[in-house]
Amino acid sequence: MSQGGFSKRELPRFNRELFESGESFARIGEGELGGKASGLVFIRDVLRKHLDAAEFPWVRVGIPAMVVVTTEVFDLFMARNDLAEIALSDLPDDRIAHAFQKADLPVEIVGDLKALIDQVHVPLALRSSSLLEDALYHPFAGVYATKMIPNNQNDPGTRFRRLAEALKFVWASTYFRAAKSYIRAIQRSSAEEKMAVVVQEIVGARHGDRFYPDLSGVGRSYNFYPAARARPDEGVVNLAVGLGKTIVDGGLSWAYSPAHPKAPPPFGSVGELLKNTQNDLWAVNMGRPPECNPIAEDEHLCRADLAAAEYDGVLGFVASTYDPASDRLSPGIGARGPRVLNFAPLLVLESFPVNDLLRRLLAVCEEALGLEVEIEFALAVPRKESETVRLGFLQVRPMVVSGEKVELAEEDLTGPGLLLASERTMGNGVVDTLHDVVYVKPDAFEAGRTREIAAEIEETNARLMDEARPY
Repeated sequence: MSQGGFSKRELPRFNRELFESGESFARIGEGELGGKASGLVFIRDVLRKHLDAAEFPWVRVGIPAMVVVTTEVFDLFMARNDLAEIALSDLPDDRIAHAFQKADLPVEIVGDLKALIDQVHVPLALRSSSLLEDALYHPFAGVYATKMIPNNQNDPGTRFRRLAEALKFVWASTYFRAAKSYIRAIQRSSAEEKMAVVVQEIVGARHGDRFYPDLSGVGRSYNFYPAARARPDEGVVNLAVGLGKTIVDGGLSWAYSPAHPKAPPPFGSVGELLKNTQNDLWAVNMGRPPECNPIAEDEHLCRADLAAAEYDGVLGFVASTYDPASDRLSPGIGARGPRVLNFAPLLVLESFPVNDLLRRLLAVCEEALGLEVEIEFALAVPRKESETVRLGFLQVRPMVVSGEKVELAEEDLTGPGLLLASERTMGNGVVDTLHDVVYVKPDAFEAGRTREIAAEIEETNARLMDEARPY
C-alpha cells in the first residue's frame, strides 16, 4: 500500500488506446508505484475535491499526464540481467551506469513502451519513484536521478532508444555512490530498495531549440530558515525561470515567504541583489542532438542566459529592470537596463495571483497529509489571452519537522563549555546522540590537496557508518 492507502490498483494498465480515452494516468507492470507516483495519485483526487476551480479561473491546475513503470519491471530487469552483484558493488557510478545500459529491457514491456512513444510527441521527464521513499519519513529529494528527453525525433525507433536509455539510467541511479551512502546513513540497505519510474509530460513551451516552463517552483509549508519578520510556519517558496533543475541543484533562485510576497529581499543593496539573481536557465535541448552520452543526467539539456529568455518572451512576467540613475528596480522589462529575476510582476503587481494559488495548494496538501509538506510545480503562461495559464503539479511529499522548540539567549553563546558559536546559522535544534565530530582543520587545509582530503573524509565516513557511530 502507498501514501493515503493508494496502490497500483488506482491506476489503469497502459494500453494503446489510453490517451484516446482521456485517461492521463496509467501503469506498466504489476508492482508498486513508489513514493513519488503514490503521492501524485493520492493528491490528484485531493485537488479535485478541495481546490475550487472557480476560485482561480485564470489557471488550469493539474498533474501532467504520466505512465508509471512499476517496481515489478525493475525486479525483472535486475534479475534477468543478473545485475545485483555489480549494482551492490563499490564500482564507480559510470561503470554501474554502463552495465545497466548494456542490459536488455524485459520483453513484456517493450511493446507498451513503443506504443507510448508512438502516441506521445512532447518532451518527457523520467523521474525516480523509490519504494523506500514511500515507506520512510526521510527526504529523498535529489538522491536519485531524473532524466529528460526531447522526444522530437522523426524516427520512432530513435525516440524509443532515448526512452529506454533514460529508463535504464534512472534505474542505475538507485545504486550510485551518493544514493548508497544516503541509504546507509538512514540505516537501511540498498538491497531493500526497488525503483519505479514516472514517465511524465514536461510542462512548458518550445522556444526555437529550447523547451522549458516560464517558471518552476518548490513550495514548503515550513521554513527552517525564515528571514526578517517571516515565521517558520508561514512557509517558503523558491521560484526560477526554466526547468526546476536550477532549484534542485541549489542554483540561484528567488526565495520568499508566501505570507509576505511583497517584502523586500534580504540584501543590503541593489548591487548585492544583482549579484545574487538567477542569470541563466535550464531547458530541454530540442535542436541538434548532442553527442550520445546515455550515462549523463543532463545529456539532453542545455543552458541559456537571460538575453535568450528575454528573446523567448518569458521575462515580462518574472523580471524587474534596474535603473542606475535612481538605483532602483522597476517591475517589468519596459525600460532598458539589467534584468533581475525577482518575480515582482507576479508577486507585487499580481499580473496573475500566483501566490494566492500557491498558499492554497500548500494548505490543501498539508491538510490532506496531516503534516508539513513540500510541493514541486511548473507554470506555463500562454502567449494568447484566450488561453489559460497552466500549473503542472509535479510532486508532494511530507516534511519531517521537529516539534521541539529551541530558544538561545546571548549568554548561551559564550562560556567555557561552548565548542562553537555563530550569530548567523541555518536553523537550530537538539541532537544529543552524537559521539564524534569530523572536520578539517582550517589552518591545515590546502586547496591543492582537496582530492586527497576528500578521500580521507570519505574513508572516515565509511568507517563510522560501518561502526554505526553517530557523528
